Amino acid sequence: MMGTLGIYAQVPFCQTKCTYCNFHTGVVASSRFAPYVEAVCREIREHRELLRSAGVDWPGPLGRSSAAPLQRESGTGDWVGERPPSEGWPFPEGSIEVDTVYIGGGTPSLLEPGHLKSIIDAIREIFQTGSDGGGAGSRKGGVQPPHSKMTQDSGGAEVVSRDGCREGLEEVTLEADPETVEAGKAAAWARAGINRVSFGLQSFADRELIAAGRMHRRSDIYRAVPILREAGIRNISFDLIAGLPHQTKESWRQSLDQLAGLAPEHVSVYLLEVDEGSRLGKELLQGGRRYSAGAVPGEDEMAEFYETAQEMLGAAGYHHYEISNWAKPGFESKHNLKYWRREPYLGFGAGAHSFSGTERWANTHDAAAYVTAVQGGRLPVEQQEKLTAESALEEELFLGLRQLDGIDVMRIEREYGVSVASRFDRVASAGLVERSGSVVRLAPERLSVSNEVFVELMK
Repeated sequence: MMGTLGIYAQVPFCQTKCTYCNFHTGVVASSRFAPYVEAVCREIREHRELLRSAGVDWPGPLGRSSAAPLQRESGTGDWVGERPPSEGWPFPEGSIEVDTVYIGGGTPSLLEPGHLKSIIDAIREIFQTGSDGGGAGSRKGGVQPPHSKMTQDSGGAEVVSRDGCREGLEEVTLEADPETVEAGKAAAWARAGINRVSFGLQSFADRELIAAGRMHRRSDIYRAVPILREAGIRNISFDLIAGLPHQTKESWRQSLDQLAGLAPEHVSVYLLEVDEGSRLGKELLQGGRRYSAGAVPGEDEMAEFYETAQEMLGAAGYHHYEISNWAKPGFESKHNLKYWRREPYLGFGAGAHSFSGTERWANTHDAAAYVTAVQGGRLPVEQQEKLTAESALEEELFLGLRQLDGIDVMRIEREYGVSVASRFDRVASAGLVERSGSVVRLAPERLSVSNEVFVELMK
């Protein structure tokens, strides 16, 4: 029996810093791209040794911490015992298949296609990727597996699946900005195995894009999508932000209308985050006017924009499967579902996060420090947490409820050995969640205030 693992590669470089961005990204000279990619590839190839030296238990038993009954040592909250293999977990690393890869940032589409191919090839070299039959489990006696284990037809061409992805990896996503898309690059992306592109559009209104500090304009979106389709990329995702400066009810509906006209397979809608981590957020908190802070819609307007998205995307044939995500049937983000389902994933690069099922850790966000450390044979892990049963349960509730299918309370109670049904009484009576047998899910008409539910459940 095989388990599955997701791989995330972080590219923390951008052309400019958007006013709303609170990510650890930076604008750097392109000469820094190659050394960074080399460090990421080295981390991938040497991940077991690097993690071991950093004090991370990998490879260890991998899997969802809720995949089998938990027992807690009295008074400590620590894990006790092992889960039976018959439950599907844990798996040793040699019996894990990587089925999804997500290259995010930042703006990873700024990298040369050869850089992206190097990252994907390193993953294929080290990890078992579905039907390719190679990977870490096949390394013996110091003999390196083939750098690319693709079969060839009689003409020497690589065999690809119908969705355009090289055989073995089910979903390979690249985050991209529309203005970075060129025909030659898109074709090279597809040849490298990328079969899904996630566009950070944020808006179709040029005035909103300019105020937010975005580099692209509406015309770039209409230029980029046909290029991707022509390159054979059949899975495209659009991101929109509700609450950008100068956004109105009319401009928001126009963005949604134009999105539906281009018919991406997947859509993410996020509410503008207001915090100290972004220039715009800090300005708003201080009551200032820079970065068009005075033109940011209010919270009630943002909630209305979200509800408009629910209505219009549903009418356009999109299935709402997670609070911020919609998809055409069969095009849900397979990689991101791992996060919400608490399935294992490994992150590589500066600021990348990883999860084994019982432990979480993250690399330093400083790209220069990351490269220096990896070049010196050291992994700069700056966050590390071994989960207790209580923290795992909180994640189960919080992440599970983000999915509109909801959570099975009976399963959680059985697997964690605790009673949680009464936690939902107050939010159910307030109409914030719905109950159907043992399943609890967020009320569809109250998703815009879902944070109230999470706060209540964590009390």
